[in-house]
Amino acid sequence: MEKKSAIIIGASGLIGGFLTKALLKNTEYSKIKLLVRKKLPIDHPKLSQVIFDFENPDTKEIVCDDLFCTLGTTLKKAGSKEAQYHIDYEIPYKIGEIAKENNVKQYLLVSSLGANMNSGNFYLKTKGELEHKLKSLYFDTFIAVRPSILYGERKESRFFEKIGIFLSKLISPLLFGKLKKYAGIEASKVADALIYFANNHLIGNHFFESDELNKLD
Repeated sequence: MEKKSAIIIGASGLIGGFLTKALLKNTEYSKIKLLVRKKLPIDHPKLSQVIFDFENPDTKEIVCDDLFCTLGTTLKKAGSKEAQYHIDYEIPYKIGEIAKENNVKQYLLVSSLGANMNSGNFYLKTKGELEHKLKSLYFDTFIAVRPSILYGERKESRFFEKIGIFLSKLISPLLFGKLKKYAGIEASKVADALIYFANNHLIGNHFFESDELNKLD
């Protein structure tokens, strides 16, 4: 069977880092391309890194079997809602449009638990709008995973985020039934779930929440 190719946008982030390492180990893939603003300190025979202008994307670079988007930011890091919207919505959607035109078959997105285009929360509304617009591009397969609070070693230390993770780890074992989707999840497990779904021969649009990701081995 012919090996697949994959592109990652957002490889420098928490989930993106785990995803890159997992894809490089995965025997289903022979080529992994990272579209980055600056190269990451990682080297592998299957890996190529392309310094990419997301404001003026080179459409020729967006050719693959599976496109993974783990791109995202916080309001504090972005500096404004407009800047966050650009990173969390406009760039992933633009890349999706190009990918569809280039006959990319699968788009796999890291969204968020609670994503809803009608939400009163700016972040969740943005994620919901992105899901809705990408769904309307009619990829052969569109998959959005919606993790809850993420566990994992971050490059940047945020005090309130650490408090949230600490509390989540205390509360998560007590959540049952419909509340289980609010339990925290390891970022590495989200990355593994993306690869699992990419190779599970799904067709159409699919949305997986945190509890479903946590169930996967």
